[in-house]
Amino acid sequence: MASLRDIRKHISSVKSIKQITHAMKMVAAARIKRAQNAILASRPFAIEMNRLISDLYAELAEGDFSCSPAAALFEERPPGGPLCLVLVTADKGLCGSFNTNLLKAAAEWLRENRGRKLYAVVVGRKGRDFLRRLKNLDLEISFELVGIFPKAGYAHAQLLAENIFRIYSSRRVESVTLIYNEFKSMLAQRIVAERLLPLKSHILEGGMEPGGRRGADFIFEPDKPLLLEALLPRHVGAQLYRALLESQAAELAARMSAMESASKNASELIEGLTLRMNKTRQAMITTELNEIVSGSEALGG
Repeated sequence: MASLRDIRKHISSVKSIKQITHAMKMVAAARIKRAQNAILASRPFAIEMNRLISDLYAELAEGDFSCSPAAALFEERPPGGPLCLVLVTADKGLCGSFNTNLLKAAAEWLRENRGRKLYAVVVGRKGRDFLRRLKNLDLEISFELVGIFPKAGYAHAQLLAENIFRIYSSRRVESVTLIYNEFKSMLAQRIVAERLLPLKSHILEGGMEPGGRRGADFIFEPDKPLLLEALLPRHVGAQLYRALLESQAAELAARMSAMESASKNASELIEGLTLRMNKTRQAMITTELNEIVSGSEALGG
């Protein structure tokens, strides 16, 4: 049976842990509002940029654009070539199943493409460490970006886009897949696995083909291919920036929820330990009283 001293030490340690988890919850709660505002500000820009690229691509005839360097971002490459994975995770733990679900999705993607040459672009220490531990895979981490959360900015998205373009063009990868956590609410996140490159199938979701008509005629300056070529890097950067902000907000929400649950469990544990301590102390007092009474009766006898 544990002594009173052991129980008091246990209570003290749990109280210390509760203070830490409560502080982490409050920090995450203070940051989540700013992260939500950043998402709300970036979503319309990313959506409108996607619509602009789609409209401009639909305006082009095949002959107007096929010779442009940016046309490589739309072409479907022969199947069986190398693949690239862009994985966005957290730098730290203590955020519930946030990282676990991401790593499961990444592991499933790697399992499906086992046997092929794979390149990885990793954001976050958890994803980087996970991929480094993998064996028996033809996997190369081509670029990593760690320590940017919770202050992810557009400059980080541009840096990611530059390295993704470099890998896509120099390594001749078949496609680039992006896996990240999308912020849905304070209690829910959704794993997103979408194809980032090539762009054609994504741009033509609405069924428009090059040379199709969508709205009124416009006069373009510079010409359409040059404008599209200039906009495409910004488009990919905007999509990556949105993914970073979504992941950042989802991580903060997951951490706040996990720390709230940990603080609640700590309170319940403290209550149970306090009750146990009181029962132990009461039993000790009762035992001492019985010994005193027994000694008194023995002396009186």
